[in-house]
Parts: sequence; structure tokens; C-alpha cells
Amino acid sequence: MAPAYVYPGQGSQSVGMGQALATVSSEAAAVWREADEALGEPISRLAWEGPADQLDLTINAQPALLAASMAAHRALSVALDAASAKAGLDDSRFGQPAWHAGHSMGQYSAMVAAGVLELGDALRLVRERGRLMQGSSGDGAMAAIIGLPDQRTDDLVASGAAEGILTVANRNSPGQIVISGQRAAVVRAVAAARDLGARRAVILPVSVAAHSALMSEAAEGMRSALAGVSFHDPQAPLLANAEARPLTDGESCRRELVEHLTRGVDWVRAVEFMAESGTDTFVEVGPGKVLSGLVRRIAPQATTIALDDITTSQGITLPSQTPQQE
Repeated sequence: MAPAYVYPGQGSQSVGMGQALATVSSEAAAVWREADEALGEPISRLAWEGPADQLDLTINAQPALLAASMAAHRALSVALDAASAKAGLDDSRFGQPAWHAGHSMGQYSAMVAAGVLELGDALRLVRERGRLMQGSSGDGAMAAIIGLPDQRTDDLVASGAAEGILTVANRNSPGQIVISGQRAAVVRAVAAARDLGARRAVILPVSVAAHSALMSEAAEGMRSALAGVSFHDPQAPLLANAEARPLTDGESCRRELVEHLTRGVDWVRAVEFMAESGTDTFVEVGPGKVLSGLVRRIAPQATTIALDDITTSQGITLPSQTPQQE
């Protein structure tokens, strides 16, 4: 079975990400140089040296994550080509992916990997996306809700909506959601969560209400920014964030990047869709292992591979690679 390549979104960034790989992979290092050039500033230095509070800003975290994910993707592609040529590698776990799927901002990484966007265009777009999101923050807030029974989600949203705009921004795994909206509504929902059966509810240290109606101004700004950028048909299908709908042409990808700012990310449905289509291996292409953990909760039978786990002093090493017998 062909694997799915999945790409993390904001929250997976950390100081030092991608630096070790860039020191041993000329291809990965080239991605970081391209990112610095496209943005007109050394995003690589911020990603590798911090400070963390500056890296965590939306306008910096998003392009830095995109660069880190694309550096890993390019290094993986080169390693696969070299291994295949040298050892006749035929490992479907790492082969041409059946799907590319990004979590929230990870959609941009997925689209670059799938050939929809050029890396330089995507970097400039996510920088603008971060700027617009930060400018649209208003009184927005987000909160993580852990252990809430799925059947009580509507009750939770209704309790908060009595105080203002509130929506489910992310359905990350069974029993794990993120809510987003006006701060008063989020605070009200957090207070009600435990009574509704949640094990934990905590307001997140962010100042934007991502994937909610409060991002409508940012969405219109992105519509204008995207209008002047070329979109190509993907080399492998992607999934829309909100309803796991396959994206098979460039124009549907363009629309997705506008719509997903104000609509929730249903990662549960996305993973279920890919698993139901026959995918049994998910390769997390980018920093961290957040998505691998979520996939295991959604599809326990699936194999997950986080590239951060298989980088070595020689670059990316494929677990199944064996020397060719002379």
C-alpha cells in the first residue's frame, strides 16, 4: 500500500528544528537557504537559535515550520532515490505517497510537496497568512479540551456560544478537540467542560482564534494574496482540512487555503478517510511527532513513522534499507 505523507502545523515548532539534518544533508541545507532568500531575512537562524518567544510568533512559526518540513521532505526524497538506485529498494512505506495531508498550516507544506506551489511562493504566503491572522486576532482565544465524550461536543459549543462566537477549530483525535472564538465564549466553555465530562480544559497561550469566523478578514486578505500565485494540479491528492474532501486540481487547492482559515480542521476524518482508502502507513514529514501520536489514536492498526526519529549523522536512514549483496 502507498503511504500517506502528513505535515505538521503551528505548535510543532521548536528552537533547533532542522539544524542537525541541515548539517549533514546538502539538500536540506539548500531549502533553508532558499527560505532565507525568499523571506529576505535569516529565518534559519531564528529556527535554529531562537529566541523561542520570537519563533513562536505566528508570522515566524509558520514559514519556519514550512521550511523545516520541506527540508525533511527533500532529504527523504534524495535518500529514497539513492537507496533505490544502490540497493534496489522497494519499500512501499516510503514510496510515492497516495496522499499528502497537512494539519492546518501544514496544508502549505503538503501543497509544496505535492507540486501545487513553489517553495518561495508558499513561504511568502504563510508569512502573509501569519500577519493577517495576527491582525485579525481581536479578542480571540483558543482552548484544548481533553477527554470530552464526542456526544457532548455540541453541548460544550452551545454553552460557550451564549457569550459570543465559538466553534470547534480542531478535531484532533477521539476525545481531543480545540475550540476557538471570542475570549468570553472560550472562557465560558472551559468552565463548563468538566461538568460535561472532560478530563481537562485549558486555555492555550495564543492570541488568535484560528479556524473561526473571527478569521474572516484574514481569509479575504489571503484571497487577494493567493490570486496572484500560480497553482498546479497536485501530483498526488490532498485532503481539504474541514471535511476530508480530496483536492485534485490547482484551483480547488487555492480555494481550500482561503476556506480553511474560517473552518475547522477535522483531522480524525482525514486520517479515517486515508485509512479507509487503503493507507496503512503514515509518514510525518516535519519537526516533532505530534501527528504520529494523533494517527495512532485514530487508526491504531496503522504504522506511523516520524522523520525526526530516523535522522542520523548520515542524514535520513530508512529503517528497512539493507546493503546490497555484492
